[in-house]
Amino acid sequence: MAAVKSQPTRIVIVGGGYVGMYTALGLQRKLRSGEASVTVIDPQPHMTYQPFLPEAAAGSIEPRHVVVPLRKVLNRCHVVTGRATKIEHSRKTVTVSLADGHVEEFEYDVLVSALGAISRTLPIPGLPEVGIGMKTIGEAIYLRNHVLSRLDQAASTNDPELRKRLLSFVVIGGGFAGIETLAELEDMARYALRYYEGLEHSDMHWVLVEATNRIMPEVSARLGVYTVEQLEKRGITCYLDTRVKSMEGGRVVLDDGTEFDSDTIIWTAGMKANPMLRDTDLPLDPRGRVQCTAAMQVVGLPGVWAAGDCSAVPDLSRTEEDPTATCVPNAQHAIRQSKLLAKNIVASLRGGKPKDYHHKYVGSVAGLGLYKGVADVYGIRLKGVVAWFMHRSYHVMFMPTVNRKFRVFVDWTQALFSGREVVALGQIHEPKAEFDRATKS
Repeated sequence: MAAVKSQPTRIVIVGGGYVGMYTALGLQRKLRSGEASVTVIDPQPHMTYQPFLPEAAAGSIEPRHVVVPLRKVLNRCHVVTGRATKIEHSRKTVTVSLADGHVEEFEYDVLVSALGAISRTLPIPGLPEVGIGMKTIGEAIYLRNHVLSRLDQAASTNDPELRKRLLSFVVIGGGFAGIETLAELEDMARYALRYYEGLEHSDMHWVLVEATNRIMPEVSARLGVYTVEQLEKRGITCYLDTRVKSMEGGRVVLDDGTEFDSDTIIWTAGMKANPMLRDTDLPLDPRGRVQCTAAMQVVGLPGVWAAGDCSAVPDLSRTEEDPTATCVPNAQHAIRQSKLLAKNIVASLRGGKPKDYHHKYVGSVAGLGLYKGVADVYGIRLKGVVAWFMHRSYHVMFMPTVNRKFRVFVDWTQALFSGREVVALGQIHEPKAEFDRATKS
């Protein structure tokens, strides 16, 4: 007679991003009552749909609609707001620094490593002090307020050198995040200028700096060239095959000798595996990602799974050409992996065999501001309004929950008729400033 378990299988998911949330969502739908408990651990109480961050920064989408509250969506899971600091599989424990400051250990029977990647920085003088990232909803809100506040200050000063500095905006990194952020913010600023007397579009200086000789390597070289041409037609200066030597005090120095001052330096130059993985006993590849089988099981560790940006999952669509090929870290793979991962975990719990992940990369879409975009899907290359529409359609399709899809669609519809919102809410970054002044008066 088979032994009866005294308690449900304890499943712990470290990370509440794409993989963490979608895997937990799949598990709570598929698991039988009492079969397992699911705990999701993340520093934030929400999942951020990062492809919409540029549009949130540019005012096309309400920032709250880009995030999904984990507790509301994962109503059959236990959500822990805290930062995982260590994983010891030898003891089957995850150490977590919780929101109130105390440290707690969580035991597990099944572990899912769903840690997202973090920004990859370089030892460039001045970067920690003046650089602005673009990976969180907080950074998107800050960038929106920051760019609009530079327009306010530029319209208020009579100092031509200060105005030039205020109206110089730099994006470092020509991947999807960098190009979309640059294009959306420039589009927003161009629209906002109609409300500023004395400021012209020619007063603004938007700059892209990319270390390689092309942008957006996920699309064809031709579409990359087309995108650069469209950006330059909008007055954006593009430096390709160029590196930043320093940016101390906002003084940007490029390796071709170009120098200029800027009050806005946005860093989008790539991602790297979460460094927390170094504080685990999980097997890592040379890039710091968790080594996995094609079924997303961690190599040599039964009951441990991984997917997403911090996993080295073999890309079966390319392994015939390159046996070492792994899935690239993007939302397309993360979402599809997580859906299969939930099925594989349930199958494993019930004595079944997990399936290998196999997804051929179908292409990419990118928005370049309102009614402008590029797309490379199944080898078909599209530009302009059609590509922009495909970009929005694709991402709203993968936006989690019907509630969020509807809210984003309403935001777009309102913007279509009423235009962009161009209000800077900079006071949210210093919420007590006015009250402090009142108490001192």
